[in-house]
Amino acid sequence: MNVTDPAPTALAQGWCALSLLHSRIETHIEHALQAGHDLSVREYSLLNTLSRQYDGPGGHLQMKQVAEAVVLSQSATTRLVTRLENRGLLNRYLCPTDRRGIYTDVSEAGNALLAEARPTHDHALREALGTAAENPELAPLVRAVEAVRTPEAV
Repeated sequence: MNVTDPAPTALAQGWCALSLLHSRIETHIEHALQAGHDLSVREYSLLNTLSRQYDGPGGHLQMKQVAEAVVLSQSATTRLVTRLENRGLLNRYLCPTDRRGIYTDVSEAGNALLAEARPTHDHALREALGTAAENPELAPLVRAVEAVRTPEAV
């Protein structure tokens, strides 16, 4: 295969490196959460997202917003919510001001599990990033991830 322009190749290599970093991190966290808490990465992410809701205007997320936050389709998110509700980790109820809307809140059991799992998640993330930082191809991406700050952390 002849490549005449190295820019697209470099771009594709960068994308592959980013994809590899994501996959390694997610796999490492998945194993830790499964072993310690019987949670998948997606379940943890959903619980974590829903735990940040609050009562009041704009405080509850619509299923579309939840799906975007956990990077799943709406139907996959609904199935995940149902699975967690069946485990007693989430509660669903009708919106008091719009009977067509359904809210999903983290139950007491869900909040307790999330509190137990959060240190495991954070430790596994730190471990995975530390291992990836030893790879020269991934090290710049790790530095970029570590440099990102959320508004709450600033």
